[in-house]
Amino acid sequence: MPEKPFILLIEDNPDDEALALMALKKCGVDNHVEVKRNGEEALEFLTAHREGSWRLPALILLDLKIPKVDGLELLQQIRSSDSHSLVPVVVLTTSNQAEDITRSYSFGANSYVRKPVSFDEFEESVRHLGHYWLTINERVQQSI
Repeated sequence: MPEKPFILLIEDNPDDEALALMALKKCGVDNHVEVKRNGEEALEFLTAHREGSWRLPALILLDLKIPKVDGLELLQQIRSSDSHSLVPVVVLTTSNQAEDITRSYSFGANSYVRKPVSFDEFEESVRHLGHYWLTINERVQQSI
């Protein structure tokens, strides 16, 4: 039986991380969530290849304002990698700057979602994201 797909959450703010995890759980998304707190950690995780146990995430939730390697640079690196280029990336950020939105899409983001201020709105956004990307969306099948 194939393993349930997992989510990679790249978020440096502990409060936003906790809210995202709580919202996913409350919305019934019980997929494993791997959390990385900066761009360097995320890159190391994505490039690690352990024989027989390596899987791609079904979805990457990416904050733009992260340390070490910022979200836009990380997005460019994800999209330039043959092994990661088809993984859906949803930018989940507080930024509403037109330049961030434009650059995110031009670098290959599949979606750009601004983090709502209220928990109820945040929960609703995460519920929709989880439902669409993990249930409705057809994912590329891994050949690894």
